[in-house]
Amino acid sequence: MSLQGKVALVTGASRGIGRGIALQLGGNGAKVYITGRKPEQSLATQYTTLPSLEKTAKEIESRGGQAVIVYTDHSDMSQVKTLFQQIESENHGNLDILVNNAFAGGKALTSNGEKLFFEEEPEVWDIINNVGLRNHYYCSVYAARLMTKRQPPSGLIVNISSLGGLRYFMSVPYGMGKQALDRMSADMGLELAPFKVTVLSLWPGAVKTELTSTLIEKNEMNLKKSKDISEDATKKIMANGESIEFPGKAIVALATDPNVQR
Repeated sequence: MSLQGKVALVTGASRGIGRGIALQLGGNGAKVYITGRKPEQSLATQYTTLPSLEKTAKEIESRGGQAVIVYTDHSDMSQVKTLFQQIESENHGNLDILVNNAFAGGKALTSNGEKLFFEEEPEVWDIINNVGLRNHYYCSVYAARLMTKRQPPSGLIVNISSLGGLRYFMSVPYGMGKQALDRMSADMGLELAPFKVTVLSLWPGAVKTELTSTLIEKNEMNLKKSKDISEDATKKIMANGESIEFPGKAIVALATDPNVQR
């Protein structure tokens, strides 16, 4: 499978699933734009063992790929707009793949796990969904403009979602955001189908990320109790989850399958 000549953007690629996806896309020949906050603004200031965008870029290059770092705060839509202007100007207007992965609510979800939605300040909605759902919409709009304008039009937009869009998981704002994201994928896919642009949600399942491993090790992962599964069992599932690159392999398969974009 080769993505030689393709241009991809993976948001939130410093660590976790985003990093794994970027490594797979770059390792299979794509030119990959990777975004994340500057080190002094990220969780790396609190957890020094977490990887960085620079590490992601170096590993992509070690696999023979090309990585372009663009420091972006995805809660600031002016920076998001500038990001897409850069991609457009540097690639003759081309963007083949967008992976909406950036998310800033992880710490909020794991640090207040015992609280019910009405026991938290309503601003937690913004913490969980501004960089998630809202930013994903903005990125999809800008990406779709590039993908539909090219000749012939084509593209792939992947929104990283979860089972939280189907059933209760983690919190009320989280579940609402993921269900809305899945609906966004379906409706955007309907409108973009005539342009041969595919939009879909990907549910990675349990993935052993650098952050979850660190939180479990430091005993800082405070998850809500569930009637279906205990907190200890949830931690074990996450600690023994898939590799961060497994979702990336799925996206490479989708991006190289001609039957996906019919």
